[in-house]
Amino acid sequence: MDTQKIGRFRVDAVVEVAGPTRPTWLLPAATPEALAPHRDWLVPHFLDGEGRLRQSVHAFVVRTPDLTVVVDTCIGNDKDRGGQRPFHMLRTGFLDDLRAASVAPEAVDVVICTHLHVDHVGWNTMLVDGKWTPTFPNARYLLGRAEFDYWRGEDETREDLSTSPFHDSVKPVFDAGLVDLVETDHRVCDEVTLEPTLGHTPGHVSVRIRSKGEEALITGDFIHHPCQLARPDWASAADYDADASTATRQRVFGALEGAPVLVIGTHFAAPTAGHVVRDGAAWRLDV
Repeated sequence: MDTQKIGRFRVDAVVEVAGPTRPTWLLPAATPEALAPHRDWLVPHFLDGEGRLRQSVHAFVVRTPDLTVVVDTCIGNDKDRGGQRPFHMLRTGFLDDLRAASVAPEAVDVVICTHLHVDHVGWNTMLVDGKWTPTFPNARYLLGRAEFDYWRGEDETREDLSTSPFHDSVKPVFDAGLVDLVETDHRVCDEVTLEPTLGHTPGHVSVRIRSKGEEALITGDFIHHPCQLARPDWASAADYDADASTATRQRVFGALEGAPVLVIGTHFAAPTAGHVVRDGAAWRLDV
């Protein structure tokens, strides 16, 4: 479990699933030939010996003695995803691992979903006696208003809701009265704020932490893999608006270049964090 310290905050990555993936599955332009010029800094942490991307699906626990926040809730158990791997009908020990990090689900104060894709909302709920039940019953779930409205609209066009992440992982917490619909620049507390990083989805946000003169940015999915620092034009196959996601990466990387801001990647394999530095015409992650 990776742990970072930002001022008075501790940030732990609690991994649900991790392993190598074929690059072009997620990033169609990331062929072995295109990745080759960047192998010197991608290997061994982010690219394996066979040229596969090292990736992870994890939640971040952001906490101080008086606040516990979970950022993104992974894939979840028992979710029907129509056979789509690696999302379909998982049976992981995620909640046990969360408790091993000294976090009881009942003790979580806030859940932040950077966006509402399948691998960021799954543990919002769990199956109890055949019913999808909020996993974090005492938390406020902060969901972007634009993001929520978009995916609710998508659900309304579905004939079959049995495989819908919104239906089994978002709607139940909304119906339970646990959701706060917020804007993309919402302030969670004095030290934790949301920032719009649009393109991957219509209302995508990242999470900024500022505490005692230290600073970090939890990315969400405006970047899926560190290789996109070298090639910010490599849009994900899952991006809602590839041009907007590319523009977001260029803007954010430029602002982070050389800054003392720890970048904590929502899908980065361990080590999950580093600093953005200039590398020729683009950037790399210095870990």
